Amino acid sequence: MPTSLSNCSQLQILSLSKNEFDGPIHSEIGRLSNLQKLALGTNHFTGIIPQEIGNLVNLVLLAMERNQITGSVPNSIFNTSSLQILSLSMNNLSGFLSWEIGNLTKMQHLQINENKLIGEIPKEISNLVELEELVLADSSFSGQLDTEIFNISGLRIIDLTDNNLSGSLPPNIGSILPNIEDLYLHNLVNLFGNIPHCISNCSKLTILELSNNKLTGLIPNSLGYLTHLQYLYLDENNLTSDSSLSFLASLTNCRNLTTLSLDLNPLNGMLPASIGNLSTSLRKFYAESCNTNRSVNESILKWNSKRNWRIAKFGTPFSETQQVAWIYT
Repeated sequence: MPTSLSNCSQLQILSLSKNEFDGPIHSEIGRLSNLQKLALGTNHFTGIIPQEIGNLVNLVLLAMERNQITGSVPNSIFNTSSLQILSLSMNNLSGFLSWEIGNLTKMQHLQINENKLIGEIPKEISNLVELEELVLADSSFSGQLDTEIFNISGLRIIDLTDNNLSGSLPPNIGSILPNIEDLYLHNLVNLFGNIPHCISNCSKLTILELSNNKLTGLIPNSLGYLTHLQYLYLDENNLTSDSSLSFLASLTNCRNLTTLSLDLNPLNGMLPASIGNLSTSLRKFYAESCNTNRSVNESILKWNSKRNWRIAKFGTPFSETQQVAWIYT
């Protein structure tokens, strides 16, 4: 990117995404004091983010995702108080994420996933009261999962997947996240406790991804109130149910459900006949190694054929029916 661009002093939008630019992002970029949108994503930029980026006090959008940028997230970025969208995903950023991120009170979309950031997720993120999307997945954040970061009522998307975080789901999650649509908390190393019944108040949920954690307790029947739910992943936990697996009956209210994954939970029950009333949209149902009863009744097999299941697994090999990839019991 030529340094001469800095002579365009009235420039408000600079969009160079999805090209083959390479080399460093020069410090001269900081001279574009009128710049409102800077989009450099999906290129081959290398080197660090220059501190001078903080001189762009009118910046609303800063997008540098999908490059080979290294170094830390410069604290000067947190001086751009007008910033609404910050996308630094899929780079090689390292170091800590500063508590000063809490200064960006107009932030709506924060995407810093797939980097090498370490340390705790700053609780000051809770100051970002206009935040709608928080994506910090696939990094090396560690420490306590501070429930304060959930205390932003406008959040629609939270993705903290694949980090070294410890903690539990907020017991009042249903009241503090009324607008949540996609919640990804897969593989947090030490996410424990139960799934709060009040999660049913998150009525806009379409994706709930809680797999590969240390969750315990009963799978709540209240999940059936999530009528917009499309994807439910609870596999690889220590979740249980009553002997009739009544939560499955409650899920018949989720008419948009397309994927249900329960693998590797000690459910210890019999698949109920009500399973035949699950959503006609359901295409993938996994329940391997759940200690479910080996009998698969006739109504389930009829349902399989009628609903054109793609994948269904229940333990050890049983049979194969028309229009069903696999049925195991």
